[in-house]
Amino acid sequence: MRGLHSALDAAGPQAGRIEDLWWIFFSVCTVVFLLVLTALLAAVLHSRREKERHRLPGPERNLTRAVGGATAVTVILLLGLLIASVTTGRAVGSPAPSNSLTLEVVGHQWWWEIHYEDPLPSRRFTTANEIHIPVGLPIRIKTRSSDVIHSFWVPSLHGKRDLIPGYPTETWLQADRPGVFRGQCAEFCGAQHANMALVVVAEPPAEFAAWRSAQLQTPPPPATALQQRGQAVFLAMPCPACHTIAGTSAGGRIGPDLTHLASRSTLAAGTLPNTTGHLAGWILDPQTQKPGNQMPAIALQADDLQALLAYLESLR
Repeated sequence: MRGLHSALDAAGPQAGRIEDLWWIFFSVCTVVFLLVLTALLAAVLHSRREKERHRLPGPERNLTRAVGGATAVTVILLLGLLIASVTTGRAVGSPAPSNSLTLEVVGHQWWWEIHYEDPLPSRRFTTANEIHIPVGLPIRIKTRSSDVIHSFWVPSLHGKRDLIPGYPTETWLQADRPGVFRGQCAEFCGAQHANMALVVVAEPPAEFAAWRSAQLQTPPPPATALQQRGQAVFLAMPCPACHTIAGTSAGGRIGPDLTHLASRSTLAAGTLPNTTGHLAGWILDPQTQKPGNQMPAIALQADDLQALLAYLESLR
Protein backbone atom coordinates (compact mmCIF):
# COMPACT_ATOMS: atom_id res chain seq x y z
CA MET A 1 0.00 0.00 0.00
CA ARG A 2 2.31 2.73 -1.23
CA GLY A 3 -0.22 5.48 -1.91
CA LEU A 4 -0.13 8.63 -3.99
CA HIS A 5 2.69 11.08 -3.44
CA SER A 6 2.30 14.23 -5.52
CA ALA A 7 1.70 17.88 -4.67
CA LEU A 8 0.09 18.21 -8.12
CA ASP A 9 -2.58 15.63 -7.35
CA ALA A 10 -4.53 17.50 -4.69
CA ALA A 11 -7.15 15.48 -2.83
CA GLY A 12 -8.21 18.11 -0.32
CA PRO A 13 -8.85 21.86 0.04
CA GLN A 14 -5.49 22.76 1.58
CA ALA A 15 -3.45 20.90 -1.00
CA GLY A 16 -5.75 22.29 -3.69
CA ARG A 17 -4.86 25.85 -2.71
CA ILE A 18 -1.16 25.05 -2.90
CA GLU A 19 -1.59 23.33 -6.27
CA ASP A 20 -3.56 26.31 -7.65
CA LEU A 21 -0.78 28.68 -6.55
CA TRP A 22 1.83 26.46 -8.22
CA TRP A 23 -0.09 26.51 -11.51
CA ILE A 24 -0.49 30.30 -11.33
CA PHE A 25 3.25 30.77 -10.88
CA PHE A 26 4.06 28.17 -13.53
CA SER A 27 1.69 29.70 -16.08
CA VAL A 28 2.81 33.29 -15.52
CA CYS A 29 6.50 32.39 -15.54
CA THR A 30 6.08 30.31 -18.69
CA VAL A 31 4.36 33.16 -20.54
CA VAL A 32 7.01 35.65 -19.39
CA PHE A 33 9.78 33.27 -20.44
CA LEU A 34 8.28 32.86 -23.92
CA LEU A 35 7.78 36.63 -24.30
CA VAL A 36 11.37 37.32 -23.30
CA LEU A 37 12.64 34.75 -25.80
CA THR A 38 10.42 36.27 -28.49
CA ALA A 39 11.69 39.77 -27.73
CA LEU A 40 15.29 38.53 -27.77
CA LEU A 41 14.79 36.79 -31.12
CA ALA A 42 13.14 39.92 -32.58
CA ALA A 43 16.05 42.07 -31.41
CA VAL A 44 18.60 39.71 -32.99
CA LEU A 45 16.73 39.66 -36.32
CA HIS A 46 16.35 43.45 -36.27
CA SER A 47 20.07 43.88 -35.61
CA ARG A 48 20.95 41.60 -38.54
CA ARG A 49 18.71 43.54 -40.91
CA GLU A 50 20.35 46.79 -39.89
CA LYS A 51 23.82 45.32 -40.48
CA GLU A 52 22.78 44.13 -43.94
CA ARG A 53 21.88 47.75 -44.71
CA HIS A 54 25.43 48.74 -43.66
CA ARG A 55 24.38 50.82 -40.72
CA LEU A 56 24.33 50.38 -36.97
CA PRO A 57 20.98 50.16 -35.26
CA GLY A 58 20.19 53.41 -33.55
CA PRO A 59 17.92 54.46 -30.70
CA GLU A 60 14.23 54.46 -31.46
CA ARG A 61 11.18 55.73 -29.68
CA ASN A 62 9.57 52.33 -29.99
CA LEU A 63 12.37 50.77 -27.96
CA THR A 64 11.89 53.27 -25.14
CA ARG A 65 8.17 52.62 -25.13
CA ALA A 66 8.72 48.84 -25.16
CA VAL A 67 11.08 49.00 -22.19
CA GLY A 68 8.69 51.22 -20.28
CA GLY A 69 5.75 48.95 -21.06
CA ALA A 70 7.68 45.84 -20.09
CA THR A 71 8.65 47.43 -16.78
CA ALA A 72 5.03 48.31 -16.01
CA VAL A 73 3.83 44.81 -16.89
CA THR A 74 6.58 43.28 -14.72
CA VAL A 75 5.53 45.35 -11.72
CA ILE A 76 1.88 44.38 -12.21
CA LEU A 77 2.74 40.67 -12.55
CA LEU A 78 4.96 40.69 -9.45
CA LEU A 79 2.25 42.44 -7.47
CA GLY A 80 -0.31 39.88 -8.66
CA LEU A 81 1.95 36.96 -7.72
CA LEU A 82 2.57 38.52 -4.31
CA ILE A 83 -1.16 38.87 -3.67
CA ALA A 84 -1.79 35.27 -4.77
CA SER A 85 1.03 33.99 -2.54
CA VAL A 86 -0.09 35.93 0.55
CA THR A 87 -3.72 34.93 0.03
CA THR A 88 -2.78 31.25 -0.26
CA GLY A 89 -0.48 31.46 2.75
CA ARG A 90 -3.26 32.92 4.90
CA ALA A 91 -5.69 30.25 3.73
CA VAL A 92 -3.43 27.26 4.36
CA GLY A 93 -2.38 28.71 7.72
CA SER A 94 -5.95 29.20 8.93
CA PRO A 95 -7.11 27.46 12.13
CA ALA A 96 -8.86 24.11 11.87
CA PRO A 97 -12.67 24.24 11.62
CA SER A 98 -14.55 23.64 14.85
CA ASN A 99 -15.93 20.27 13.72
CA SER A 100 -12.46 18.75 13.24
CA LEU A 101 -11.28 15.34 14.39
CA THR A 102 -8.11 15.89 16.44
CA LEU A 103 -4.92 13.83 16.15
CA GLU A 104 -1.47 14.30 17.62
CA VAL A 105 1.47 13.27 15.44
CA VAL A 106 4.82 12.78 17.18
CA GLY A 107 8.01 12.45 15.17
CA HIS A 108 10.69 9.97 16.30
CA GLN A 109 13.90 8.78 14.70
CA TRP A 110 12.60 7.26 12.44
CA TRP A 111 8.89 6.59 12.79
CA TRP A 112 5.60 8.35 13.46
CA GLU A 113 3.48 7.99 16.59
CA ILE A 114 -0.20 8.92 16.18
CA HIS A 115 -2.61 9.63 19.04
CA TYR A 116 -6.32 9.85 18.30
CA GLU A 117 -7.78 12.28 20.82
CA ASP A 118 -11.30 12.38 22.20
CA PRO A 119 -13.02 14.08 25.16
CA LEU A 120 -13.77 10.59 26.48
CA PRO A 121 -10.57 8.84 27.61
CA SER A 122 -12.07 5.47 26.68
CA ARG A 123 -12.22 6.57 23.04
CA ARG A 124 -8.55 7.51 22.78
CA PHE A 125 -5.99 5.20 21.23
CA THR A 126 -2.49 5.17 19.76
CA THR A 127 -1.14 3.76 16.52
CA ALA A 128 1.96 4.18 14.38
CA ASN A 129 2.91 5.15 10.82
CA GLU A 130 -0.62 4.84 9.45
CA ILE A 131 -3.37 7.46 9.76
CA HIS A 132 -6.99 6.70 8.94
CA ILE A 133 -9.34 9.62 8.35
CA PRO A 134 -12.96 9.95 7.18
CA VAL A 135 -13.54 11.58 3.80
CA GLY A 136 -14.99 15.09 3.98
CA LEU A 137 -14.14 15.80 7.63
CA PRO A 138 -11.44 18.34 8.62
CA ILE A 139 -8.60 16.76 10.59
CA ARG A 140 -6.79 18.91 13.14
CA ILE A 141 -3.23 17.66 13.54
CA LYS A 142 -1.15 18.70 16.52
CA THR A 143 2.54 18.04 15.92
CA ARG A 144 5.62 17.71 18.08
CA SER A 145 9.03 16.04 17.98
CA SER A 146 10.56 13.75 20.57
CA ASP A 147 14.16 14.21 19.43
CA VAL A 148 15.31 16.21 16.39
CA ILE A 149 13.61 18.39 13.77
CA HIS A 150 11.21 16.48 11.52
CA SER A 151 8.70 17.69 8.94
CA PHE A 152 5.23 16.19 8.43
CA TRP A 153 4.25 16.24 4.75
CA VAL A 154 1.42 14.51 2.89
CA PRO A 155 1.71 16.22 -0.52
CA SER A 156 -1.75 15.28 -1.81
CA LEU A 157 -3.42 16.68 1.32
CA HIS A 158 -1.34 19.63 2.54
CA GLY A 159 2.03 21.33 2.62
CA LYS A 160 4.85 20.74 5.07
CA ARG A 161 4.69 21.30 8.83
CA ASP A 162 7.95 21.29 10.76
CA LEU A 163 8.18 19.45 14.08
CA ILE A 164 10.66 21.29 16.26
CA PRO A 165 11.66 19.86 19.68
CA GLY A 166 10.03 21.82 22.49
CA TYR A 167 7.79 23.79 20.10
CA PRO A 168 4.39 22.14 19.50
CA THR A 169 2.51 23.34 16.43
CA GLU A 170 -0.61 22.35 14.58
CA THR A 171 -2.14 22.25 11.12
CA TRP A 172 -5.20 20.73 9.49
CA LEU A 173 -6.03 18.78 6.39
CA GLN A 174 -9.00 17.17 4.72
CA ALA A 175 -9.47 14.47 2.11
CA ASP A 176 -12.25 15.06 -0.40
CA ARG A 177 -12.03 11.59 -1.95
CA PRO A 178 -11.15 8.10 -0.73
CA GLY A 179 -7.60 6.93 -1.29
CA VAL A 180 -4.26 6.02 0.21
CA PHE A 181 -1.91 9.00 0.33
CA ARG A 182 1.76 8.65 1.09
CA GLY A 183 3.43 10.99 3.56
CA GLN A 184 7.10 11.61 4.25
CA CYS A 185 9.40 13.35 6.67
CA ALA A 186 10.55 16.36 4.63
CA GLU A 187 13.38 17.55 6.89
CA PHE A 188 16.68 15.67 7.11
CA CYS A 189 16.61 14.00 10.53
CA GLY A 190 19.42 11.45 10.42
CA ALA A 191 20.65 8.38 8.60
CA GLN A 192 17.19 6.89 7.97
CA HIS A 193 15.41 10.12 7.05
CA ALA A 194 14.47 8.74 3.63
CA ASN A 195 12.83 5.73 5.31
CA MET A 196 10.57 7.75 7.59
CA ALA A 197 7.30 7.49 5.71
CA LEU A 198 3.66 7.04 6.57
CA VAL A 199 0.35 6.53 4.80
CA VAL A 200 -2.93 8.37 5.22
CA VAL A 201 -5.93 6.20 4.43
CA ALA A 202 -8.99 8.31 3.58
CA GLU A 203 -12.16 6.23 3.67
CA PRO A 204 -15.91 6.74 3.76
CA PRO A 205 -17.22 7.69 7.23
CA ALA A 206 -18.81 4.29 7.84
CA GLU A 207 -15.56 2.45 7.06
CA PHE A 208 -13.59 4.87 9.24
CA ALA A 209 -16.03 4.34 12.11
CA ALA A 210 -15.58 0.57 11.81
CA TRP A 211 -11.79 0.93 11.75
CA ARG A 212 -11.84 3.24 14.77
CA SER A 213 -14.11 0.86 16.68
CA ALA A 214 -11.68 -1.98 15.99
CA GLN A 215 -8.72 0.10 17.18
CA LEU A 216 -10.49 0.80 20.46
CA GLN A 217 -10.87 -2.90 21.19
CA THR A 218 -8.38 -4.88 23.25
CA PRO A 219 -7.05 -7.77 21.14
CA PRO A 220 -8.65 -11.09 22.11
CA PRO A 221 -6.52 -13.61 24.02
CA PRO A 222 -4.41 -15.93 21.88
CA ALA A 223 -6.76 -18.44 20.28
CA THR A 224 -4.35 -21.29 19.59
CA ALA A 225 -1.57 -23.03 21.46
CA LEU A 226 0.94 -21.58 18.97
CA GLN A 227 -0.29 -18.05 19.59
CA GLN A 228 -0.21 -18.60 23.35
CA ARG A 229 3.38 -19.71 23.10
CA GLY A 230 4.13 -16.66 20.92
CA GLN A 231 2.69 -14.33 23.53
CA ALA A 232 4.82 -15.98 26.21
CA VAL A 233 7.91 -15.56 24.01
CA PHE A 234 7.11 -11.87 23.46
CA LEU A 235 6.59 -11.17 27.17
CA ALA A 236 9.74 -13.08 28.15
CA MET A 237 11.99 -11.06 25.83
CA PRO A 238 12.99 -7.39 26.25
CA CYS A 239 10.14 -6.37 23.87
CA PRO A 240 7.73 -5.12 26.61
CA ALA A 241 10.32 -2.56 27.72
CA CYS A 242 9.84 -0.74 24.41
CA HIS A 243 6.42 -1.75 23.06
CA THR A 244 2.84 -1.74 24.29
CA ILE A 245 0.20 -4.38 23.63
CA ALA A 246 -3.12 -3.61 25.28
CA GLY A 247 -4.43 -6.35 27.54
CA THR A 248 -0.93 -7.59 28.44
CA SER A 249 1.84 -6.50 30.78
CA ALA A 250 3.73 -4.95 27.85
CA GLY A 251 3.65 -1.19 28.37
CA GLY A 252 6.81 0.24 26.83
CA ARG A 253 6.68 3.71 25.24
CA ILE A 254 9.99 3.82 23.38
CA GLY A 255 8.86 2.03 20.23
CA PRO A 256 5.57 1.83 18.31
CA ASP A 257 2.41 0.56 19.97
CA LEU A 258 1.85 -2.99 18.67
CA THR A 259 -1.72 -3.49 19.91
CA HIS A 260 -3.08 -3.73 16.35
CA LEU A 261 0.15 -4.36 14.47
CA ALA A 262 -1.39 -6.82 12.00
CA SER A 263 -3.93 -4.25 10.79
CA ARG A 264 -1.19 -1.98 9.39
CA SER A 265 0.04 -2.15 5.82
CA THR A 266 3.75 -1.54 6.44
CA LEU A 267 6.56 -2.14 8.91
CA ALA A 268 9.33 0.20 10.05
CA ALA A 269 7.59 3.42 8.93
CA GLY A 270 6.88 2.40 5.37
CA THR A 271 10.20 0.63 4.83
CA LEU A 272 8.75 -2.88 4.42
CA PRO A 273 5.35 -4.37 3.56
CA ASN A 274 3.69 -6.01 6.52
CA THR A 275 4.06 -9.65 5.52
CA THR A 276 5.13 -12.71 7.50
CA GLY A 277 8.55 -12.91 5.84
CA HIS A 278 9.36 -9.23 6.28
CA LEU A 279 8.15 -9.30 9.88
CA ALA A 280 10.43 -12.25 10.61
CA GLY A 281 13.39 -10.50 9.01
CA TRP A 282 12.67 -7.33 10.95
CA ILE A 283 12.55 -9.18 14.28
CA LEU A 284 15.74 -11.15 13.67
CA ASP A 285 17.88 -8.42 12.12
CA PRO A 286 16.32 -4.94 12.03
CA GLN A 287 19.69 -3.25 11.50
CA THR A 288 20.08 -4.83 8.07
CA GLN A 289 16.64 -3.57 7.06
CA LYS A 290 17.01 -0.08 8.55
CA PRO A 291 20.54 0.63 9.84
CA GLY A 292 20.74 2.85 12.89
CA ASN A 293 17.25 2.31 14.26
CA GLN A 294 16.89 1.68 17.98
CA MET A 295 15.58 -1.88 17.78
CA PRO A 296 18.24 -4.50 18.58
CA ALA A 297 18.56 -7.82 16.78
CA ILE A 298 16.80 -10.67 18.59
CA ALA A 299 18.14 -14.22 18.54
CA LEU A 300 15.31 -16.76 18.45
CA GLN A 301 15.02 -20.44 17.83
CA ALA A 302 12.97 -21.31 14.75
CA ASP A 303 10.06 -22.70 16.80
CA ASP A 304 9.93 -19.61 19.01
CA LEU A 305 10.07 -17.33 15.97
CA GLN A 306 7.14 -19.11 14.31
CA ALA A 307 5.13 -18.88 17.52
CA LEU A 308 5.94 -15.18 17.91
CA LEU A 309 4.92 -14.48 14.33
CA ALA A 310 1.62 -16.31 14.82
CA TYR A 311 0.91 -14.19 17.89
CA LEU A 312 1.85 -10.85 16.32
CA GLU A 313 -0.19 -11.60 13.20
CA SER A 314 -3.23 -12.16 15.39
CA LEU A 315 -3.08 -8.57 16.66
CA ARG A 316 -5.74 -7.04 14.47
